[in-house]
This record gives sequence, C-alpha cells and structure tokens, in this order.
Amino acid sequence: MRFSLQVGMCEPGHYLPMARAAEAAGFHGLAIPDSICYPQEASSRYPYNKDGSRAFLESVPFIESLVAVSAMAAVTETIRLATFVYKLAVRQAPVVAKQVQGIQALSGNRFDFGIGISPWEEDFAVCGVPWEKRGKRFDEQIELLRGLESGEFFGFQGEVLQMPANKMNPVTGVPTPLLVGGHADVALRRAARVGDGWMCAGADMQQLQAYIGRINQLREEYGTIDRPFRIFTTGQDAFTEAGIEKLESIGVTDVVIGFRNVYEMEADKSLDEKIGMLDWYAGEFIRG
Repeated sequence: MRFSLQVGMCEPGHYLPMARAAEAAGFHGLAIPDSICYPQEASSRYPYNKDGSRAFLESVPFIESLVAVSAMAAVTETIRLATFVYKLAVRQAPVVAKQVQGIQALSGNRFDFGIGISPWEEDFAVCGVPWEKRGKRFDEQIELLRGLESGEFFGFQGEVLQMPANKMNPVTGVPTPLLVGGHADVALRRAARVGDGWMCAGADMQQLQAYIGRINQLREEYGTIDRPFRIFTTGQDAFTEAGIEKLESIGVTDVVIGFRNVYEMEADKSLDEKIGMLDWYAGEFIRG
C-alpha cells in the first residue's frame, strides 16, 4: 500500500510546510484537490456528499492545483504529487499539457495527473466552455495530452476539438500517469480503457469493492488488464491495520489520508496540529 497525504482546502501558508513534513515522515505522495471558484447561484448537485450541497466549500481557500503542485515539488525531492482530481474538461488541453510537461521537467517526473470532468455545470459557465458533449470533449483532451507529450509534431481533428500540428519542448519522454476520477459507469469505462488508474472520491468498503470489480471486468473487456493500474481512495478505512489489509485485498494501491472532514464543515486545524497528526499516522502505519 502507498500512502498519500491530502493537502489543500487550507490556509495557503500550510501547503509547503506540510509537503516537507509529509516527505520527512515517509508518505509516498501528496494529493491536491482542485476547484475553480464558488458560484453565487448554482443548480448542480454535488455527487460526493449526502445532501448534494456545496455549501461546505463557500469559504474554503483553494490554491489552483497545478500551482500548488509546482510549489510543493520545488520544496521536496522524492515524494510524488497527484491532483485529486483536476477538472480538465473546463480547461484548454494544450495549455494544460504545457503546464504538466513543465512540472515533470522541474520535478523529475514526480507528477501523477488525476483528471476528471467536473460535476458542476457552473464551472463550465464560468470558464466559457460548453456543458454539452463534455464527456466527448474530455476523451479528446486525453488524446491531446498523450499526443503532445510525445515531443513530435501532433495535430488533432476531433468531433469537439481541433488543433493544428505542433510540438512542445521540453518534454521529458516519460508518459505522465493519467488517473481518471468519477463514479459513474462511463467514468469507470474511461479509466479502464485509457487510464493508468482510477481515483475514488469516497465510498464505503462495499461500494468500493463493487467499483473495483466493475473496473477489472471492463479492463478484461478492453484488453487492458495486463497494464499497470493504480487505484486511489480516501482513507476512512485506513486508520487500522485490518482496514488497510482489507483495502489491499480488494485491489486498492494508494490511500489518501486526511485529518479533517470538510464535508461536515469541520474547522481547519493549526499547522502544528496537522504536522503532529501526519507524524503520528506515519509512525503507526507507514514507518512501523
């Protein structure tokens, strides 16, 4: 099992000290959430909490996730960094590809790119991107990311996106792991078909086991079952040895640990408290 510490939705001054502390404590990775903004009016329902409300996010600070990844990569040496997950579908894929290759070049290829669509129509409206055909757009964006990281001339003519042939420099020559987020069957299919892994935003053990079983079934169907594949989930079951063993037994490879329930509007802790908690966890379950 690999362990990542979630860093985000907190005071900006906490990011870099927590990154350094997590690396020193023995965590394998850092997981950074993503959010564009908080709309004044919204009709979309949030799919990952009980009541569908996003009120818990209204006053929560978010550093743009690729900015946060870059900053934390600069103050660490070995720990990996992952977005959990980046709302790719509302961004411009060629610009994102340039950012990702820059992160990889400067960090020594330590970035795992967790990507998703965004469940909120308002994100698309704010960014001036059509809500319609968002799934097709996302699929084509993945093709663009893969093509542009080759370092060769690459053009694209898709149903939604078009791009004249161009090449980017620098590229590292190492494919960036693409970890697909989402719980709908179409997201599981996408992860199984083109992803290097899947990221789960939250599920109980029974749900998680069902999702993983479905992904493995789809990987058999798509002929991708023999490729390396990582499965990330949040760590509500990873605070006991028995829970960690159960997660491993159903196929989880990476667990994301946090010490605050933002969904329930729990107040943020001090930096010293958080560093103390991550040190405690690493001593109990990682180094031990």
